[in-house]
Amino acid sequence: MALRISDLSDELLIKILSFLPTKVAVSTSILSKQWQFLWMWLPKLEFNDYSIIDDPDSILRFRDFINKNLPLHKSAVIESLLLSIGYFCFGDEPDVPLPSSLYTCNSLTTLKLEGPKIVLDVPRVVCLPSLKTLKLGRVTYANEDSLRLLLSQCLVLEDLCVERDDNLIEIVVNVPSLQRLSLEVSQTPSLKYFKFVDFSETFSCLIEHIPKLEEADIRVFQEFETLLKSIASVKLLSVLALCNNPEEPVYSDGTIFNQLEHLKFGIYSDNWTKLLIWLLRNSPKLRVLNISIDHDPELEEYQPVTWSSVPECLLKTLETFEFNDYMATQEERDFLSFFFKHACCLTSTSIIHNVCDM
Repeated sequence: MALRISDLSDELLIKILSFLPTKVAVSTSILSKQWQFLWMWLPKLEFNDYSIIDDPDSILRFRDFINKNLPLHKSAVIESLLLSIGYFCFGDEPDVPLPSSLYTCNSLTTLKLEGPKIVLDVPRVVCLPSLKTLKLGRVTYANEDSLRLLLSQCLVLEDLCVERDDNLIEIVVNVPSLQRLSLEVSQTPSLKYFKFVDFSETFSCLIEHIPKLEEADIRVFQEFETLLKSIASVKLLSVLALCNNPEEPVYSDGTIFNQLEHLKFGIYSDNWTKLLIWLLRNSPKLRVLNISIDHDPELEEYQPVTWSSVPECLLKTLETFEFNDYMATQEERDFLSFFFKHACCLTSTSIIHNVCDM
């Protein structure tokens, strides 16, 4: 005798529905009374309103469906929930706070929030012991401490992505377990000051459209050419690199800091000349140069660098030069020899010898 689908157990039917898109699974509720609520037992849910963005009536029905059915979901454990709600779904309504219970979800491992209508109003009691991946995309923060308080209780967080188009003045990330940090800053045409500090070995930073940037403070662990290319309009640049790997490829051409007038260059490394050469060659209007070198005795021996050409700023614009923590190493002597030979406009020089480490 043939087996009809209605003869299958609810457990098996739910398993079958789990392989379907949530929208399709929900549509099966019209088949019969047996199917009416089966989709509510699905452990993985995905809702989005992208296909109805231009239909106000459909947007309203979608919002009402979520508000009515999501709180009634029957699955004992929701393994995955993706709720993508477009800006137009809220219309002129006020910002949308998140439920306080979200901040004390013991089993939550991944949390991704995106959109300016979402308000991150973090309560005093936060407990997210399993959260490993956190993405915050252009959300609104209730106050300056919201992000700091949230991160302070993410004790096993490994992957953090923050897309900046928000109301925070400063972002401070202090998470010992963090393995990957991504910072994206876009559509901030009025930004005048930017500071980025990350001494982890893995980071990525995407910055777009900041034509009015005047000052940038970059402090990182490894090679950061891509980051520097994103802030080419800067006038005052502070660079601190803990370990610029001499094995990295030679820095590429094509980035010109046409507005850069003041460069503060600090690095914890030997074989630092390569990076400095690249910066000088790409800064034709540089007037002030400050250098501070902290040598690492465990790094490889000095590898002489050939200056194929004289940077334009040395010949035409550089007026003030300061070298802090001078140790008279061979690399430093080679650099100064070339520098003073070609610095035609120099009016002020300061070289401070590092006595403590000799």
